[in-house]
Amino acid sequence: MMKDKKFLLLLAAVVVVITLEVLSLMGIELPMPWAPVLFGGFVLAVGWKVLWKGLKALVVLRFSSINLLMVIAVVGAFYLGEYPEAAVVITLYVLGEKLEDIGIERSKSALDKLVSSMPKTVLVKGAAQPVPIDQVPVGSVVLVKSGEMIPLDGVVVEGQSTVDEATITGEPLPKDKRANDKVFGGTLNKQGVLEVRTTHTNSDTTLSRIVQLTFQAQTNRSATQQFIERFARIYTPSVLVVAVGLVVVPVLIMGLPFDHWLKQAITILVIACPCALVISTPVAIYSAIGNAGGRGAVIKGGKYLEALASLKVVALDKTRTITFGQPIAEDVITFDDVTEEELLACAAGAEAFSEHPLAQAIVDRAKADGYEPHRVKDIQSTMGKGLQAECMVCDHEDILIGKLDFITENRKAQPEAVKAVEELQAQGKTAVVVSFTEQVAGVIGIADKIKPDSAAAIAAMKAIGVEPVMLTGDNQQAAEHVAAQVGITKVFGGLLPEDKATRITELQRTIGLAAHVGDGVNDAPALATATVGIAMGALGSDTAIETAGVALMNDDLRLIPYLIQLSRATLNRIRFNTALAILVKITFLVLAFFGMSNLVLAIAADVGVTLLVIMTSLQLIRWGSTTAQAS
Repeated sequence: MMKDKKFLLLLAAVVVVITLEVLSLMGIELPMPWAPVLFGGFVLAVGWKVLWKGLKALVVLRFSSINLLMVIAVVGAFYLGEYPEAAVVITLYVLGEKLEDIGIERSKSALDKLVSSMPKTVLVKGAAQPVPIDQVPVGSVVLVKSGEMIPLDGVVVEGQSTVDEATITGEPLPKDKRANDKVFGGTLNKQGVLEVRTTHTNSDTTLSRIVQLTFQAQTNRSATQQFIERFARIYTPSVLVVAVGLVVVPVLIMGLPFDHWLKQAITILVIACPCALVISTPVAIYSAIGNAGGRGAVIKGGKYLEALASLKVVALDKTRTITFGQPIAEDVITFDDVTEEELLACAAGAEAFSEHPLAQAIVDRAKADGYEPHRVKDIQSTMGKGLQAECMVCDHEDILIGKLDFITENRKAQPEAVKAVEELQAQGKTAVVVSFTEQVAGVIGIADKIKPDSAAAIAAMKAIGVEPVMLTGDNQQAAEHVAAQVGITKVFGGLLPEDKATRITELQRTIGLAAHVGDGVNDAPALATATVGIAMGALGSDTAIETAGVALMNDDLRLIPYLIQLSRATLNRIRFNTALAILVKITFLVLAFFGMSNLVLAIAADVGVTLLVIMTSLQLIRWGSTTAQAS
C-alpha cells in the first residue's frame, strides 16, 4: 500500500511540474526568489537518488552514466534560470524508471501461495501420527484421501482414483490412476483413496522444480536496455570532451577571449541536456501501455513492451489458451438401427449422476440437441473404466458405457465400431463407447473446444513474420489435431513444465527471441524463461499471471499480434524522437564550434523538441484505434 501511494505521489508531481512548465512558456512564472526554491525542492524530493548516482558517476569518472546526463541537465537548467524544465526532466525520468519496475516485486507471490497450500504433514502407512512432509524419506507409503492434495511425487501401490493434474501437466481432464501409475506432488486426488510410494523428497518434487526454474529464470534475465542508455555511453563523454575542448583550445592555444568561449561551452552543456532524449522513452512507453490496457492487455513495464518488438517466435500452450479447456461431445456415431436421439438420451441418463467432465459433456450434448436424458436404474460404476445401468425408457436390458476395452470384456465390438474408436483417437479425441445389450450401439467423440479467435490470431502472427509453435502437456496426436485446425505446423506434445522451458530455450537458440503464452502453474517456468511471458489472465492461474510480463485479461489471442505491432510502432517512435533530438543537438554543437551559438535560441530549440517529442509520443495512446497499422 505504501508503494502504491508513492507511485500516485509521483504521478501527481508529474502533473504539477508539467503544469508549471506550460505556465512558464506562457510567460506566467513564479517570482524570485521562490522559483529556484520551489523547483529545487521538487528536484531534490523526486530525483535525489538519480542526482546522487550521477554525482558518484562523476567522482569515479564514469561518463557513460545516464544519471550524469541528468545532473548536467539540472545544473544547466538552473544556471540559465530554466527551473520548471529542470523539474520536468527529472520527474519524468524517475517516472520512466518506476514504470520499468512495476509488477516485478509481485512475481513471487502466487507461487509462494501455492507452496504454502501444500500439506505440512503426511499420513505415512504404519505411522501412529502424521509425519512432517520434510521428514518423509523416499520409498515411504503415504495415504491420500479423496479431496486431498497429493503431497509428494510417487507411484500408486494400492487404490483407484481420478487425479486432477492441471497444476503440473496443464491437462483439462482428470487422469485415472491405479496401481503402478505415476502421480505428482501438488495434484488433487478427486475420488478414491490412494496409497502412494514416494519417489522424491519434498525438496525435489516436480512442483518444487517448477518453483526453482521460475525464479532462476527471472533472476538470470537481464533487463532490456533502452536505446538511449546505449547511446549515452558514447554521447555523454563526447559532449563533455567537446565542451572542455571548446574552452581550452581557443583560450589557451589561440589566445581568444575566455568569457565568450566559456559561454559557448556552457551552451553545449545546456543543449546536451537530455530532455527530449530521456522523456521520449517513458512517455512513449507509458502511452503504449495505456493503449494496451484499454484493449484488455496488462503490460508490466517498458522492458516487456520493448521485447515484444523483437519476437520471432510465439510458443502457445494448447489447453485454455488455444482451446477452452472444457470437453465437448463433438462426434456422435451410431450403428445398425440406433438413432442419435436414442444413443445420447440413454447415455446421458446413465452419466447424469457422474461428476466426471466426460460424463458432463455427454449430458450437455444431449440437452443441447433437445434430448431429455432417460431415467435409469441399477447404476454400477467401475473406477477408471466405465459404468453399467438399465434404461427405464427404452427396451434395452442394460447399457454399458466406457472405454472400448471395458466393453469388450463382456460384449462384442463390431469392426466398424473399433474403426470409429481408432479414427477418433487418431484425431486426439476421447472415444466413449456405448453398448446396448450385445453389441456396440454407438461411439461419442469428446474433444476440447477450440476458441473461435485462435485461427485468426495464428494467421495474424504469421502475417507479421512471427512463427507460432505449440507446446503442450497433452499427447502428440491431440496436439497435432488442434494445431492443424488453427494453422500451426510446429507442434511439441507430451511436455512436462521443465520440458516446455527447455523447448523455449531451444527455439530462441535456433529461430530467435520467443514469447510463451500459457495459463497454468505448469507454464510458469516457460513463461519466465521466454523473452516475454504472456498469461491468459481471466482464466489463467495467479502464478502464470504474476510470472508473465504480459497478461491478457480478456483471453483474446488476437491481442498478441496487435501488441507486437504496437511495440514495433513504439520503438520506431522512440527512435524517431531520439534522432530528432540528436539532430538539434548536433546543429547547436556545430554552431558553438564556430562560436555562433546562442543560449536563448538553444534553450528554445531544446524545449521545443521536448514538447514535440511528448506530443508525438502521446499519439501512441490512439495507435490502432481506427485501422490496423503496421510498423
